[in-house]
Amino acid sequence: MGLDDREALRVLRDAFRPDCPDLPDFPDREPTGSNELVRSFYDNWFALDTSVRDLFPPEMDSQRTAFAHALHWVYGELVAQRAEEPVAFLAQLGRDHRKYGVLPRQYETLCRALYATLRDHLSHESRHAWSDAVDDAARQSLNLITGVMSGAADHDEGPGWWDGTVSEHIRVSRDLAIVRLHLDQTLHYHPGQYVNVQVPQCPRRWRYLSPAIPSDPDGGIEFHVRAVPGGLVSSAIVTETQAGDRWRLSAPHGSLGIDREGGDVLLVAGSTGLAPLRALIMDLTRFAVNPRVHLFFGARYRCELYDLRTLWQIAAHNPWLSVSPVSDYDRDPSWAADYPDLSPPRGLHVHQIGRLPDVVTKYGGWSDRQILICGGPAMVSATRTALIAKGAPPESIQHDPLSR
Repeated sequence: MGLDDREALRVLRDAFRPDCPDLPDFPDREPTGSNELVRSFYDNWFALDTSVRDLFPPEMDSQRTAFAHALHWVYGELVAQRAEEPVAFLAQLGRDHRKYGVLPRQYETLCRALYATLRDHLSHESRHAWSDAVDDAARQSLNLITGVMSGAADHDEGPGWWDGTVSEHIRVSRDLAIVRLHLDQTLHYHPGQYVNVQVPQCPRRWRYLSPAIPSDPDGGIEFHVRAVPGGLVSSAIVTETQAGDRWRLSAPHGSLGIDREGGDVLLVAGSTGLAPLRALIMDLTRFAVNPRVHLFFGARYRCELYDLRTLWQIAAHNPWLSVSPVSDYDRDPSWAADYPDLSPPRGLHVHQIGRLPDVVTKYGGWSDRQILICGGPAMVSATRTALIAKGAPPESIQHDPLSR
């Protein structure tokens, strides 16, 4: 029966159950830990096809757990006999994997290694789960998975990646930097989208960043980056990047956006979460008439509100934009003296002190607004929860995946 055999597909789904089974079933969320099956798969694949190992970073824990969770979700959809969403997900995954330089034969070796690993894992004497029906379902499902990915990659006519040269690196605070590049060819994206980025200091370690300006036909692009504790890539970008570095970017992802006909807008940005919202605001300046937009821009300290001057300039010429600066603390730390004073001229709303979710919701639930939230996962989750508690409809709130 193959793909119609729900019981056989259920066996395959359960084989990929993440180590944290209580996580929501979304393919873009990344659980913690790893699992024996997936660890064995990668070992088998690398042994079968030695060229594959060079596509992955030295540390594999994150990759293994993301792979396990994605396949657990895909097989769950197949068990439910829902093919449309997983096929679309796999096709996008295949197109996105072009940036790694994946070759068609590597999909073939992936299929062979994963089939062999599943057979050995499920045939183990403590499981006895392998059967002719499971064998048939495994062969058909793996052919579907690798076939969709390979086919989508093969038929995608756009570039697999975009290379660019760093033109400016501006250290605006202790752990914040603005990086501007010039791409070899134009990258077309919608304001609010994000791209996957590889930097020369951390080869094969890709990280998502949101452009802070709309797509530039001349190839310019700008990123705002905060060094995350323990984050190799973000720390390297903030402390080591210099003009002349060559970066590689993936195709854009995400659907964050403003409907100009959808009513007034509330934007909530925490630290460098400002970047995609800034791109959206800059895009709106092209139009003579816009909905009212109120932006709350928050950080730990006043000195980390790094882009208030730009926001002041935009607001000064566009009366539909209001900007409220917010910081957790009223005083700047001593190290702020080592960096430029980024305070804007008078004209923005009064600077407010407090947690961003608390400051935003003290004005109510903003239930009549389109709401976009960008920043760290904890801030986004807290702000979304607080707004809903105040009466904001959940369907009116947009944010990027909390784990990308």
